[in-house]
Amino acid sequence: MNEIALRYGCNPNQKPARAYVESGEIPFEVLNGAPGYINLLDALNAWQLVRELRDALDRPAAASFKHVSPAGAAVAVPLSAELRRAYMVDDLDLSPLATAYARARGADQMSSFGDFAALSDVVDVSTAKLLRREVSDGVIAPGYEPEALELLKQKKDGKYLVMAMDPGYVPPAQEVRDVFGLRLEQGRNDVTIGPALLERIVTQRRELPPEAVRDLIVATVALKFTQSNSVGFAKDGQVIGMGAGQQSRIHCTRLAGEKADTWWLRQHPKVLDLPFRPGVKRPDRINAIVQYLWADWAPAERRAWEAVFEPVPELLTEAERRDWLDQLTGVALSSDAFFPFSDCIYRAARSGVSYVVETGGSVRDDAVIAAADECGMVMAFSGVRLFHH
Repeated sequence: MNEIALRYGCNPNQKPARAYVESGEIPFEVLNGAPGYINLLDALNAWQLVRELRDALDRPAAASFKHVSPAGAAVAVPLSAELRRAYMVDDLDLSPLATAYARARGADQMSSFGDFAALSDVVDVSTAKLLRREVSDGVIAPGYEPEALELLKQKKDGKYLVMAMDPGYVPPAQEVRDVFGLRLEQGRNDVTIGPALLERIVTQRRELPPEAVRDLIVATVALKFTQSNSVGFAKDGQVIGMGAGQQSRIHCTRLAGEKADTWWLRQHPKVLDLPFRPGVKRPDRINAIVQYLWADWAPAERRAWEAVFEPVPELLTEAERRDWLDQLTGVALSSDAFFPFSDCIYRAARSGVSYVVETGGSVRDDAVIAAADECGMVMAFSGVRLFHH
């Protein structure tokens, strides 16, 4: 088969829509549901991400995609008891692949609402059970265990999109895109992300422990498939904050830092023990937690929380937030291009960043390196730009 019809394009009025190849066959099979245009953009970008993470780190990998950028990406690293509670998976027996998806999904639970999931390995029953209970639009993987496939086919009243990707597929060396009647062509971005990109260390501190190398690779592979400009924070084998599609690098860094801060605050003991009313659904709990972390409640807003909490808890104080955030260290940061100013370094330091990889090549590299030294960071220049549009 070299063509499939799509439900519609980016928007419902954009019909007809299709996906096709000029020669050969489409490299995936739709096992359930019907894809749309954005579904395929998410699926194909996410598949490339998890395939590259699997190859780079030799661990099962997962991604949670929304609007052609990852809300989260991760490899299989065991979860702490606190993260199991924060990710709301403490009632599940997680396989390594399910653990990778729990990390990818748990990084930014609000953004992952209605995600497209990508998994590097054959989907097992453990992963299917986790997917089945999350609000998700579809999944792509190289294959599915029979029982896992049957579980996924029951999701969304039988309409959940399940795609099987040919793991041996290699795309053409040239990419082509039509924009406003013009055809644009470029070589595919086939740069390999690995430890070699971290060899040019430019700071006074030079030690990169294995965990930092792993996390820098996770963040960098994720950036390769994130809408630019982008900055990613990673820790424990997963992205914990992604700043995607911003027009300035400081805004990327602020956004990623805010998400990383939220990820860490969700593990605060007061947050883990929030008194939810019985019957409050998972998405409502997720939204309530994030609002609780950053709220400054007015009386009317506080009354609204009576439907969610019993009793309504006291907010974290600014001192409590800052004390907890100051305990976050060892975070890895990757940038898809150079930092033009030192402001990004100082903002990253507030969110526990200890390790940085960026392209290098700015006229202000000296100032950026000096800021990294001042903050006690280890920074490498990769020499590789990873813009993605």
